[in-house]
Amino acid sequence: MKRISGLLRYIKDYKGQVALYFTFNLLGIAFGVMSFSMLAPVLSVLFKITKENAIGGGLLGTFIRYVNSMIAEHGMLNTLAFICLVVVVFTILKNLFLFLSLYILNPIRNAILRRLRDDIFAKTLSLPLGFFSEEKKGDLISRMTNDINEVELSIMGVLEVFIREPLTIIFYLTSMIFISAQLTLTLFLFLPIAGYIIGRISKSLRKSSNQAQEQLGIMLGVIDETLVGMRVVKAFTAEAHQKLKFAKLNDTLFHTRNKIAARRELASPLSETMGVFVVSGILYYGGSLIINNNSTLSGATFVTYIAMFTQIISPFKNLSNAFYNVTKGSSALERIEQLLHTENTIKELPNAAELPEFKESIEFKNVQFAYGDKEIIRGVSFRIPKGKIVALVGASGAGKSTLVDLIPRFHDVTGGEIFIDGKNIKEYKIESLRKLMGVVSQDPILFNDSIYNNITMGSEQYTDQSVQESLKIAHAEKFVAQKSEGLHTNVGDRGVKLSGGERQRVTIARAVQKNPPIMILDEATSSLDTESERLVQEAINTLMNNRTCVVIAHRLSTVQHADEIIVLDKGSIAEQGTHAQLMANNGIYRKLVDMQQVK
Repeated sequence: MKRISGLLRYIKDYKGQVALYFTFNLLGIAFGVMSFSMLAPVLSVLFKITKENAIGGGLLGTFIRYVNSMIAEHGMLNTLAFICLVVVVFTILKNLFLFLSLYILNPIRNAILRRLRDDIFAKTLSLPLGFFSEEKKGDLISRMTNDINEVELSIMGVLEVFIREPLTIIFYLTSMIFISAQLTLTLFLFLPIAGYIIGRISKSLRKSSNQAQEQLGIMLGVIDETLVGMRVVKAFTAEAHQKLKFAKLNDTLFHTRNKIAARRELASPLSETMGVFVVSGILYYGGSLIINNNSTLSGATFVTYIAMFTQIISPFKNLSNAFYNVTKGSSALERIEQLLHTENTIKELPNAAELPEFKESIEFKNVQFAYGDKEIIRGVSFRIPKGKIVALVGASGAGKSTLVDLIPRFHDVTGGEIFIDGKNIKEYKIESLRKLMGVVSQDPILFNDSIYNNITMGSEQYTDQSVQESLKIAHAEKFVAQKSEGLHTNVGDRGVKLSGGERQRVTIARAVQKNPPIMILDEATSSLDTESERLVQEAINTLMNNRTCVVIAHRLSTVQHADEIIVLDKGSIAEQGTHAQLMANNGIYRKLVDMQQVK
């Protein structure tokens, strides 16, 4: 229940509506109790109860005496008609107020879920790249979709039950105490037993629910991997392998959910059976009191008492079902809370400064970086003056991509410092730091949207003319013009409707549109064919004009004219200098060039 109280923190902006909801519930339940209170007078009229000792005491007894006086004055039939009219009016008012309460509650409930979804997505966007390399994508998607749905159905769906039903029980029990405190005290002896039994079953339900949500996350991961890697699956005839892997997970989820359903469905019959036991006990005990003349209860008030008691069986039953559902939903809520409370390791200083422009240089001083115990970057130091092109080369796994990811703070250094214009980058606001940088990666990442929207993504100011200019610089103008819908052509999921070279040129156009002073190019041509590589390289050469560039190169022919080439080996700088200097050294760079037969 503690986690649910955390969820309800979203309700603070709706205090007025909550107060109205509470008030309407009170009125609805009050009129419901009053309509049932009319049962005793009706019985007294029908069975012509006039003897004082048969009427009973308390408020109902007083009201029955008043009804008898009405009979004497207006006649029995007119009095019965009046009572029936009162019952109808009370029932209409009861249902009207209950409707109004739900009419107010539903927008509140939906607003809470909307804000929860917004918070989860915003939290996900704020987390560093390292988080996504550790977590399974399928599990994250499951938390943002299935877990939210589970919270909606299991917790928010029964929110009104936790307010309305306890009020109903309190009102009816209070009325029953007024009718017979002796019988009601006996009734209280049975309630702790019911609560204990329900609590024991609910505890086991929560454990199974948590397992089910985790298994669903794993299964979504397998689905995502299979869809993304469908070409590989078919090429290696691995359909049977993937099918078996999915079937095992699906079967485990099937059995786990069966266990959950069995325990959840036990709630209703269990509470109803216990209610029948209690009713039978009250009937016997109350009947014996009346038969032996040990109570002021009359037959009419006793029947009214039993009728009121039947009205709290359903709320107890609903509470029991709600308790099971909340127990089930709390597992999903726990997983959501874990994501919401994940610590963001890329932290911004409270007094961080803006970085409006790039003036002088980027400088690495004894930079170190490690993933857990695995050291990736070891004591790297170099300087990139404004307007210069620095290339990073080396074998796969040397730490090139990791090193450039430290500049926009996709990761934070674990040792040493990185400076821009003489100030540690941690002293700048992250947003202002990243606004000065453009990234073109090896894997061109496009979103399922139009070419136009992919190019303008993240740009604060753009016009149709500026987009066309970006396309021209990226050598993408021609192929875009040939598309049936031009700039408004949808690129498909991950840009699947475009070729590799076209996708890469769109990402270059996106970088041009942003027009940053610092450009990071991460092996932007390594996966392209010769013709596409030529076009993309021409676009990159245009892009690098008058900009400070950090280039990761797989094909060394593309970096021969860099102002400085840094050779990384196992996370450390092995060599650095110009192409001519490094060739003369006959070191690692010369060997890499010879292997690629660069002339």
